[in-house]
Amino acid sequence: MSSSIPLTAKEHEDLKLGLAVEALRCCGMVRLRAWGASMLPSLWPGDLLAIQSTTQSDVIPGDFVLVLRNKHCFIHRLVQKQPGENCICFITRGDAMPDNDPPVAAAELLGRVIDVHRGNRSFVPSRRVSLVRSAVAWMLCRSDLFRGLALRLHAAHLQGWRRAGRGFSDSLGTVRGTPGISVSRQT
Repeated sequence: MSSSIPLTAKEHEDLKLGLAVEALRCCGMVRLRAWGASMLPSLWPGDLLAIQSTTQSDVIPGDFVLVLRNKHCFIHRLVQKQPGENCICFITRGDAMPDNDPPVAAAELLGRVIDVHRGNRSFVPSRRVSLVRSAVAWMLCRSDLFRGLALRLHAAHLQGWRRAGRGFSDSLGTVRGTPGISVSRQT
């Protein structure tokens, strides 16, 4: 009989992250669920994202990219490619974030979001941000009250879909329950 030591929450998250990164590198594609609020209104908590591995030459400004930095993954919009010392750096920013992220090295770029599954529909994320989405993102970025209300309405909308028997599916089957909603500004 073997005994195992339970994993801490951080160890569990590190293990999940490592598995996702390895699956992306080995298979070329992975599906991850979005949980943060930094990409509102383009991505919502609970969205299922299909992410394809990519190279620095395959991404263009406007793409949603998966980046690994300091053992944390995040998905933000690529704002620009910037020449750096002996390499190209990428500038990213969450749609609902006030400032650009620190530059990302090519080695930290893991993939590009090629499909978003929300509710009962799938779509390719748009590289262009409409004026309306830009205004909503600005309000979500600057108002905790507005962001909290938007997240609650979104969660209620998803719950309504599930109650009506129109749950959304991922590669493992129908997802049940309300996804965890984080009202923080970080992804």
